[in-house]
Amino acid sequence: MKQSKFNQAILPVMFGFFIMGFVDIVGVATSYVKADFAGMDDKVAGLISLSCFLWFLILSIPTGMLMNRIGRKKTVLLSFALTALAMLVPVLKYDFTFILIAFTMLGIGNTILQVALNPLVTNVVSAEKLTGTMTLGQFIKAISSFLGPILTALFAGGIFGWKMVFPVYAGVTILAMVWLALSPIKEQLIEKSEITFGRTFSLLKDKYIVLFFIGILVLVGVDVGMGVTFPKLLQERCGLPLEKAGMGNSVYFLARTVGAFLGGLILMRYSARKFFTASVFLALASLFGLIFTQGLIPILILVALFGLGYSNLFAIVFSLSMQRVPEKTNEVSALLIVGVCGGGIIPPILGIITDSFGSQGSAVVAMTLVWLFMVILIPVIRRVSKAN
Repeated sequence: MKQSKFNQAILPVMFGFFIMGFVDIVGVATSYVKADFAGMDDKVAGLISLSCFLWFLILSIPTGMLMNRIGRKKTVLLSFALTALAMLVPVLKYDFTFILIAFTMLGIGNTILQVALNPLVTNVVSAEKLTGTMTLGQFIKAISSFLGPILTALFAGGIFGWKMVFPVYAGVTILAMVWLALSPIKEQLIEKSEITFGRTFSLLKDKYIVLFFIGILVLVGVDVGMGVTFPKLLQERCGLPLEKAGMGNSVYFLARTVGAFLGGLILMRYSARKFFTASVFLALASLFGLIFTQGLIPILILVALFGLGYSNLFAIVFSLSMQRVPEKTNEVSALLIVGVCGGGIIPPILGIITDSFGSQGSAVVAMTLVWLFMVILIPVIRRVSKAN
């Protein structure tokens, strides 16, 4: 592929990671929706994340089968179309039902995108550049996640309020869809029978894959739980208005962005098992500190440290899972994306806990207890890493 054609292909594909980051708006959006509808408790507000992330459980494997039929590029284009439509729903009518519909469609679109985009990258870069390109993609996604709370806070002071973020996201997604549609990408031929439910779930016979799958559930669940809980924690402990409290999520996402960049450099020099151990304990110590800390600056420092610790764990678990069963990488990928549904399971549970105890600190305690599974995963990571 000539350099000009390569650039025409790689740039719109990488921009897909930016669109992928739109799903992280669910955290701060939950806080705004709860504030907009008087009397809404955390249990009901938790339905927003459930409506969004449930689809990773339902549609990940069918998306892999669809991708084998219509191709990777068309599957990504379909995800863009669904994402754009989702962002237009609250513009038509703003009530809780329409918000649930919007985030349901966003979840479906993001599920399809996460399953199809990484394989599409393999069609536009060489094998030796694949790992670096994947890392760059996660860095781009982190930038998108970081910008979401900032845009929301900026729009909150305008005529149309925070909801202006929806049509902006829709417009950006439409541009991405047109850009990719016009880009020349030659896809590899794959067999339609390559991914099946049976072959995918047969991976659960491997105890290590089961543990990695639970690890993904925990990672995504705590990540989304942090995005939902953190603004409310700042309101409760520091007396911040919602607009400023929502900006707190940008501190978290900025730390993840920096962590993803630094992690890529560190992992070139040090083993994944040592880095994984240090990251898990850094995140655990940060969560434990958040249980007791009251001041604004200390809280922001702790959540930033958690973001740094968290930032590369998903990639490590994901890559070691595929290395564990290299002959079934497509099935492993589809199965682990199912685990992203943890983002729809844990936040509603946190909402129930918060309503029961009347404190956001109780949600932090719950996330800390859930995070202990990552400590259990450390020796598993070490064994699999050494075996590879």
